[in-house]
Amino acid sequence: MSLRSSLLALSLLAATAPAGASPSVYPTGVTRYDPALAHKQYVLFSGQDQKTHLIDMNGHEVQRWDAEGFPPVLLDPALTGGQRGHVLVQLASTAGTSNEGNGLRNQSIGELDWNGKVVWQWGAAGAAQDAYGAPAEGQPAQVPGGSAKQHHDWRRLANGNTLVLANLVHPVAGFAAPQVLDDVIYEVTPQGQIVWQWVASEHLKEFGFSAAALKLVQGAHSPRGKAAPFDFLHINNLSVLGPNRWYDAGDQRFHPDNLMIDAREANFIAILDKHSGKVVWLLGPDYPAQLRAPAALPRPVDQIIGQHDAHLIAPSLPGAGNLLVFDNQGEAGYPRVSVGVQPRSRVLEIDPVSKQIVWEYTGRDSDLPDWGFYSSFISSARRLPNGNTLIDEGTNGRIFQVTPKGEIAWEYISPYFAQTPVAGAGKAVRSNWVYRAQPVPYHWVPDGTPRSEQAVIPPDPAQYRVATH
Repeated sequence: MSLRSSLLALSLLAATAPAGASPSVYPTGVTRYDPALAHKQYVLFSGQDQKTHLIDMNGHEVQRWDAEGFPPVLLDPALTGGQRGHVLVQLASTAGTSNEGNGLRNQSIGELDWNGKVVWQWGAAGAAQDAYGAPAEGQPAQVPGGSAKQHHDWRRLANGNTLVLANLVHPVAGFAAPQVLDDVIYEVTPQGQIVWQWVASEHLKEFGFSAAALKLVQGAHSPRGKAAPFDFLHINNLSVLGPNRWYDAGDQRFHPDNLMIDAREANFIAILDKHSGKVVWLLGPDYPAQLRAPAALPRPVDQIIGQHDAHLIAPSLPGAGNLLVFDNQGEAGYPRVSVGVQPRSRVLEIDPVSKQIVWEYTGRDSDLPDWGFYSSFISSARRLPNGNTLIDEGTNGRIFQVTPKGEIAWEYISPYFAQTPVAGAGKAVRSNWVYRAQPVPYHWVPDGTPRSEQAVIPPDPAQYRVATH
């Protein structure tokens, strides 16, 4: 997608300062693409048009599903019997704007094929169905409360089951709030049966809270008022560890079946033993004070705030076995901590055994001010085969690739704007925010799927330098 001459001057804004500057008008689509630096791939994300988009390196939409995902997940053909282009999305939601960002309005989830046909569904329809087998006779699908309530993440397993991160509203002993917005993980069979579950509040004392912090956790109410359920953890990530070098070396905490979660409100990342459900590894919620100036790497992990998308880098990728996480640096914790005067986000690569940062990306790595890269909530980061990292600066709808040195190799601004109550303090406001972006290899989609790879060169800033007197 080439830049139109009428937008040339505005394109400079996107090239020299990311969408974090939040102008009222700025270019959308691909604003830069260096084929020599970028890893070539598709990118999957859901836009504010409530549709799921697959785009190529020039920002062309090569496929669209008329449903959104929170997040959408393009499934590896190894998990779909060899069928390419299947995606997990949300299929039905109740009307309303309350509890945005959670799963209380999410009625049904499912899997669509490349052409948008539902091949599996779990939720309001009352049964899992179709391609993976009908429910066994006399055993209807188990859907707690008749609603999926899935939020923030979900994963398909090699055995065909689906892990679903969901909400559970209930009273919890010891909490001042009459109702807690709890987090629960279900393992759901293709027939819709729940064969394993994990409830966060049952492991409260395993999350590393000090006595003082635990008192704050249990004594608080929802900021929306005492009648609203209290979202005390806000778990926003669920990943399966998969094969890794730590387990190969004998560290049982990193068993490939174990799960990694992170809690935005509590500033911690944890590994759950899949067999026992217990927390066997923990980073946070307490950290050393954040460094005011960058120190040499590796260095101990300092204050993480409100993080997203924590996962181990896959064995085939540079940095394999290390933890990659988008550190939002928003405001969270018990007590609350924030980044301070200059808001900024980071992407951190962490050795999970030594708990040291071995690589990081901040705005300054792209010759920008710290606040030039900032998303206080949502967002994601994924390692690519050539060593680049695909980053979703979610609140600004900005998806981009950076090299290990911080060079921006590819950049895309979502053109899908809509009215949303998120960040509008109860009023619907116009935004193009993107929760998460997933890199998609070319071989994951059907043969013949089109793609474009034309370089996009941002204009030379010298052309627009203002003369001074």
